[in-house]
Amino acid sequence: MDTDGTHETRTGRTGHIPRPATPPKPTHAPTAGPALGDWLRFPRSSDGPGVWTYGHVPRAAEEPEVTPTRQLVSGALIALLAGLLLWSLLWNGYLGGFWLWPLYMFTPDSWAGTFPSVAASYIWYAIVATILIVGFGRLGRWPELLVRLLRGRAARPLHSAAPPRPEAGGADDPVRWPQLRGAGLVEAADRLEGEAGGGRMNDVDYARIRRAWESVRVDPSRMRAFADSVRDKGAGACVHPSGDRDLPVRAARHDLLARQVLLGTVEDGVRNPYARRGTSLALDPDVLGTSLLAVGPSGTGKTQRLVRPVVESLALQALAGQAAVVAVGAAGAQLGPDAAYDVVVRIGDPASVYDLDLYGGATDPDEAATLLAEAFVGDVPGIDVRRAATALAQLLGPFRAAYGRFPAVPELRELLDQVPAAFDALRRELAADGAARHAMLRELDARTRQHGAHGDPGPALADRVALLDRPAFAGFFDTTGQGRPFSLRALEHPIRVRVDLPERGHADASRMLARLLLAQFNAAATARVDRSLFAFLAFDDASHTLTAETVRGVQRLRSAHAGVLLTLRTLDDVPEALRTPLLGAVGCRMAFAGVTTWDGKRFAEAWGTEWVETRDVTHRTVFADQPLTRAIHAFRKLVTGKAVTTDAVTVRQVERERWSASDLAHAVPPGHAVLSLTSVSGERAAPLLVRLAGTA
Repeated sequence: MDTDGTHETRTGRTGHIPRPATPPKPTHAPTAGPALGDWLRFPRSSDGPGVWTYGHVPRAAEEPEVTPTRQLVSGALIALLAGLLLWSLLWNGYLGGFWLWPLYMFTPDSWAGTFPSVAASYIWYAIVATILIVGFGRLGRWPELLVRLLRGRAARPLHSAAPPRPEAGGADDPVRWPQLRGAGLVEAADRLEGEAGGGRMNDVDYARIRRAWESVRVDPSRMRAFADSVRDKGAGACVHPSGDRDLPVRAARHDLLARQVLLGTVEDGVRNPYARRGTSLALDPDVLGTSLLAVGPSGTGKTQRLVRPVVESLALQALAGQAAVVAVGAAGAQLGPDAAYDVVVRIGDPASVYDLDLYGGATDPDEAATLLAEAFVGDVPGIDVRRAATALAQLLGPFRAAYGRFPAVPELRELLDQVPAAFDALRRELAADGAARHAMLRELDARTRQHGAHGDPGPALADRVALLDRPAFAGFFDTTGQGRPFSLRALEHPIRVRVDLPERGHADASRMLARLLLAQFNAAATARVDRSLFAFLAFDDASHTLTAETVRGVQRLRSAHAGVLLTLRTLDDVPEALRTPLLGAVGCRMAFAGVTTWDGKRFAEAWGTEWVETRDVTHRTVFADQPLTRAIHAFRKLVTGKAVTTDAVTVRQVERERWSASDLAHAVPPGHAVLSLTSVSGERAAPLLVRLAGTA
């Protein structure tokens, strides 16, 4: 990709990379024939953020009161004994013969001693017995006990029924593309219906064409081009610029119709709200648009169970023309194969096809200086980033005015070090234009006067630039136009990008580049003219990446239809002054198993408290006054070894932390995480204990 964001055919230094003629079948999604139709027709519903809508049936908001089985059994036995006692009293005449009056009233005297009289008597006995069984059965709750014994547990009532499923071939059948038929494009709808029925369409194709149709509804002038493309190419219409119609492999389960990726299952336990217990949990742009912070030690599955599925989901959405995603990780991180991306930037690898634009596609020297200053010295205590940006602008502006481009890394280092030859050459180039560049000469003079003064950020900037001026990075960050630099200005296109940082051997440089990418993403995402695409940046490890300005920038992403995913081993990798603002800036927070109590305390404070009902039981010894009662109590104590007591129950409403620091550190099982979600519209999901996908 060029800096202007246009797509090109992927070529390496060894030649053209061939593409498959047909899209490969993914692992977890329907790709052809009836499977695609069933997937489209399957009902979807949601009753909160993070709900996997595919086949979801809402549950009751509150847990129904369930009578203990022991209490049901005792009640049923008492009712049975009472019923047998009443029947015995009636049968033996202890209560009189009133219950036989209906029998005597409706049977003639001539029947006495005959078979009809005997038959009528037994029928009446059966009616009375049935009345007793029904009455005492309801009193003893026999049906509920029977259901409990047969099913093993009480049935859980649902809040509402599942949404209706469209009939195949009906007017609202999504396979028949009713929206196209309603607009008069019957031929295009028939072609797409035939593609789906013939097994030539997958879920990415459906989502992509539906997205293209939505753009046609916004701009009707595109309708003819859309209809022609569908008529000529069928399921391959409106294809992604890369030509890909699917990813080479899928590591998670996706629902492109709802733009969701399945993350795991909410534990069916008392720590979770009843309405969410046992439901599947998913992430989508509606919640990722508020950004997500995940904290957990190494080995807890942050990459495989969170970053990889999220990046994969957004890569599929990029193929459908709905998103642009940038994944940043160390070289060797399992973020998907190269074929799953349009651009792969391997910084420090001579075989890398693409380079990284150090200035993020900026043309204004002040903007470029601000981004570089944030990346270079934003984490250095005692250095004012604004002064550093001014110092850089005093060099970038004159250099661009003289040469029509920004300086490469070696040139920038020489200017920051005040190398005489570099300064003299720049002055001569500016002086050759006379008065037109007088302002730039003043900028250079100001930088010369400030160099070496107290508080001058120049030396610190030079030291940081020196981290990139290494033999391993020779040929990278080129500004002469000879390379193929990738710029985050390309976020206006549905692009898939992976940036591999040279973590091994160049840790400081990797952290600095990560800060640069985050600063550039914040600037590029908010500066987009067309924000219809969801822009997302995922960091496999955001340690020592965040600064005060980038944290403020994350807060602004929500309104720019963008978001970030930040993973940390511990919050100690963030400056102490930024830990609380960071937790406040993101809308989704995730604590993996094994976090420390120090980290847990921060999450507990962010999640706040809730009112819960507590029961305090007090055991009090019973002292008898009567001799017989004392004797019975003494005998009971001799047999059981415990004194006779009574229980006093006190019910109170108290305010407690949703998850305490100790619970987060010790009560979260391996393979689980506690996750809270906030949607862009402001809906919230309380912290949920989630069993992540891929765990037993």
